[in-house]
Formats: sequence, structure tokens, C-alpha cells
Amino acid sequence: MDINEKSIQELMQNINNVEEEIGKAIIGQKDIVRQVLLAVLSGGNVLLEGVPGLGKTQLIKTLSRVMDLTFSRIQFTPDLMPADVVGTNIIVKDSSGNSSFEFQKGPVFANLVLADEINRATPKTQSALLEAMQEQTVTVGKSTYTLSQPFMVLATQNPIEMEGTYPLPEAQMDRFVFKLNVKFPTFEELRGIIDITTTSKTIELEKVIDGSRILEMRNIIREVPIAKAVQDFALKLVLATHPESDQAPEASKKYIRFGASPRAAQAIINTSRARAIMEGRYNVSFEDIKYVAYPALRHRFFLNFDAVADGITTDDLITELMASVKVE
Repeated sequence: MDINEKSIQELMQNINNVEEEIGKAIIGQKDIVRQVLLAVLSGGNVLLEGVPGLGKTQLIKTLSRVMDLTFSRIQFTPDLMPADVVGTNIIVKDSSGNSSFEFQKGPVFANLVLADEINRATPKTQSALLEAMQEQTVTVGKSTYTLSQPFMVLATQNPIEMEGTYPLPEAQMDRFVFKLNVKFPTFEELRGIIDITTTSKTIELEKVIDGSRILEMRNIIREVPIAKAVQDFALKLVLATHPESDQAPEASKKYIRFGASPRAAQAIINTSRARAIMEGRYNVSFEDIKYVAYPALRHRFFLNFDAVADGITTDDLITELMASVKVE
């Protein structure tokens, strides 16, 4: 792809137009919208955590309409089976009466897949998404099917109601490029939500870009340069989450049980490139790394009992780790 100043300017304009269009239907949550867009532009999956009614599902639906992407919703429940997610082989008869197996695609075959309340399904059903989230393929029997591009899983979970839920396994958590904490709206934002949702007003959303354009944008973003010192800062930050590492500060040794995987470094680098473009810059800065570090790391390392006892959160530790990493 021929990447020049014009193509980057067009990319910035596309992103601004998408944000403005989403803002017609989603009041507030600007940081959440921006971080979801960062994940889309870097090709990653997103876990949205928040109490019901904050617009998580509405955001994903709005995103699919503005980006002209196919959308499917899977309501995760304890009785949901893997075949309900990926699909299954069914027996069909032709005009001659001969029987054969035919694959019936499941709801995972879409550009944007909403896994609603993902932690309510059993581990067996949750695992049905693992291959799709990482390899972007689905294997049923001896056949492997490639998912259409772009492909993303946007999952939601409620952090309060834990009865009847199954914690997501570490391998699945690691496949989310971001974990986003959706906060309750402010007074003015709540007023705007009420004005939109309790009147007869209808919101017309325009399609700003499409799937092929998203793939082009991803290719451009991958070429955004990052200085060695900035990249080293991101890598040292990931190593600082490992209590056994030479890069680990005292806080890490005291409060962290297991550190982040190499996917954390990939997530930080990829999304920081997208963030640089969204901020109108042609190169990655330390501020980009710091901005994406919270959603990229908060679900990838695990606290020990001392952290829980002392009321230390993952975000608290990320702040301390970033302060401890020496910039050369």
C-alpha cells in the first residue's frame, strides 16, 4: 500500500467522522468510544465491563451501523452450547433423496459479534470462541472455516452480580486486546440519554466507512513508526508486571502473582500506533503508550491476596509500574 501524508490525512478524517456519527446515538462515554475504535483499528477484541443499562450493547450496534459491518448477538446463558455459537453439521436431503452433511453457520460468522454477558456461559461454551478470537477461524469436525474480515468479538459482563456466572479463563482474557470499565454517566450525560430515549425522536445514522476501508486503515496504522526508546518503555512496562523479572519494582514483587503475557506488549504497540494517528501525529509517543497501558494490561496480570487485603487495584499498580520504568 502506498502510504503518504494524503492517505494519513484521509484516515484521520475517517476516524473523526466515525466518532461524530457514533456521538449522535451514544451520549458521553467518549473515552470508551475512542478505546473501542482503537481496538477496531488494531484488529483486537474488547471486553466491556459495567452494570446493566450503560449502553454497552447500544454502542456495539451503533458501531456496526456506522461502519457498515454485519452484526450478530449471542446471549450467553448457562444452557448455551458450543454449537449454538459456531454452528453445526446438519443432515440434508437432495432432490434424489440422498442424505449428506451440510454445515449450518452459527452467529459467530459476522464482522462484529456481541457476546452479551459472556461470563454466564459454561467454560465449555466460552472456549468455543477461543479459536475465533485468536486465529479467526472456526473448526467443526474435520473442517476449518475462515471468518470474514474484519472480525471482532465485543463481549460484555456485569461486575456486580456474580451468582450463576463462570469466571473467564486466563487464556480467553488474554485474547481481549482491551478490557474497558464502563462508568455511570454524569448528570448532564444522563439528561442527554433521557432526551434521546424517552421521546419520539429517531436518530438516523449514516454509514461512514465499510469493512474494506477498515482493513486499509489497519495496514496504514501498522506502518506508523515507533522510536526504540518508546518501544522499550512499553516492553519494560510489561516485564515490570512479572515479580521475578529484573525490571520488577517492589510493588510488583509484593502484589502480583502472575505477570502479563507477550500479547500484552503486542496490544500496547498496535493500539498506541492507532492512538497516535487519532491524535493527529505520525509517530508513537510515550503518552500513547501510557494511555493504552491501562485497558491493555488491567486484565492480563493477577493480583495476590496481599493486594486484595490492602485494597490495591490493577489500575493502581499500572500507575505505579509506569512511574517505576526508567525512560532512556
